[in-house]
Amino acid sequence: MKLAVVLFNLGGPDSLAAVRPFLFNLFRDPAIIQLPAPARYALAALISTTRNKPAQANYAIMGGRSPLLPETEAQARALEAELKAQGHDTRVFISMRYWKPRAAETAKAVAAFAPDEIVLLPLYPQFSTTTTGSSVKDWLAAYKGPGRTRTVCCYPNAEGVAAAHAAEIRKVWEAAGKPAKVRLLFSAHGLPQRVVDGGDPYQAQVEATAAGVAARLPEIADWRICYQSRVGRLKWLEPSTETEILAAGEDGKGVIISPIAFVSEHVETLVELDHEYAELARDHGVEPYLRARTPAVQPAFIGELANAVTRALPRAGVAPHGPWRCPAAHGKCACLESVT
Repeated sequence: MKLAVVLFNLGGPDSLAAVRPFLFNLFRDPAIIQLPAPARYALAALISTTRNKPAQANYAIMGGRSPLLPETEAQARALEAELKAQGHDTRVFISMRYWKPRAAETAKAVAAFAPDEIVLLPLYPQFSTTTTGSSVKDWLAAYKGPGRTRTVCCYPNAEGVAAAHAAEIRKVWEAAGKPAKVRLLFSAHGLPQRVVDGGDPYQAQVEATAAGVAARLPEIADWRICYQSRVGRLKWLEPSTETEILAAGEDGKGVIISPIAFVSEHVETLVELDHEYAELARDHGVEPYLRARTPAVQPAFIGELANAVTRALPRAGVAPHGPWRCPAAHGKCACLESVT
């Protein structure tokens, strides 16, 4: 049996010249801006033009490119090695939503591999229509090759995810001398409130992940969830990460930031958390300011991804990995409103 695993991720510009087309691809996605195509394309052109220089400045801090593809490639190699060690004839492919390699390119590579079985596996533990939902729809439109496909839609409370995040938090806390007056902030990428109000399960799944991680860290009992990366004028999920950093300072505490919805380093972690919010904390006397790393290629995380693949093989369709099930109120859940 030949097994293809397709890892989904956001993608990121591989040069400063790629920043503007990357932003255009992002904002023309109907899952991001819900307008008719002509209006959406015009707005995407405007946003990508006005945000190009500030975004370029952020990527310049990271050496002129996003780290996301190299990090995802490392995860793909680790997962492939783990699955091969278990006896599977496997190749792991990467499909990025907004930059190379995109679905059309990866679909050709998967078809050439001619797999018997395909597992679609997002590198977003928490499902959202704006991330996993968009990536899966994009893939299904592009792939016309052989193989029986099933989708892992989410894994918010999988043991390996919680273990990997908890290990990174404990590592940075211990390295700082185990400070007692510190608040753990689980910072997730935000979403417009209306997306969640429309049935998207993302917020509930972020809360499930955070609770699972916190349960492994009884020594850091003070924790909260917050949301970062707000853009535009719409109301977004609250509280914001900025607000919670300032609140910790007012309570006489430092913070440990855990990027709970990220499994690899992005511009949101390496610039927003490591520079912008670190400066905010410094300016307001919030000490210490600590930032836990993402799970990356931690064995616990890669092992959990391998479990997600092997446990998906006997079934068909779309389902979560692990014990999570969305309540019926989350009508945009992939299991309730199938992305296939």
